Amino acid sequence: MAEDKQGWEPKIVAIVCNWCTYAGADLAGISRIQYPPNVRIIRVPCTGRINPFYIMRALQEGADGVLVSGCHPGECHYITGNYHARRKFAMLKRFLGYIGIEPDRTIFTWVSASEGERFANVIKGVTAKVKELGPASKLVKSY
Repeated sequence: MAEDKQGWEPKIVAIVCNWCTYAGADLAGISRIQYPPNVRIIRVPCTGRINPFYIMRALQEGADGVLVSGCHPGECHYITGNYHARRKFAMLKRFLGYIGIEPDRTIFTWVSASEGERFANVIKGVTAKVKELGPASKLVKSY
C-alpha cells in the first residue's frame, strides 16, 4: 500500500433513520452547515431494522468507521425501533471488541429532524475519532 497516511481520509458509512437523522442531515445541507465529506449516507426506514451484519459487511468492504443514527428515545415512528437498535448495537460493539476490532469504529447516536447542527457535529466527531484510529485493516477483504 502506497497510501500516504498524512493525506489519508477515513471512509465512513452512516446508516440513518429516514424520519429523524436523514431529515437532520437534509436540514444541515439546506442550512449550508459544513461537515466533513467523508461520509456516505444510507437511509433506512428505521434503525431497528438494521441487521448487525450490515455493519460488519461495511467494515469488510473497506469502511473505516460506521455510524448508526436514529430517532431520540421515545420519538421513534415505529414506537420501539430505536430501542431495538440500541440493544443490537451494544451487542455488536462487545462482539467487535471480542474479535479484536476497535469498538470505536462503530458509533451509535440519536439525531432528530430539527438538529442539523447536531448532525454536522456528530459527523465531525465521528470523523475525528476514526481518523485517530487510522485505517481499518483487520476485517477488510482483499480480492
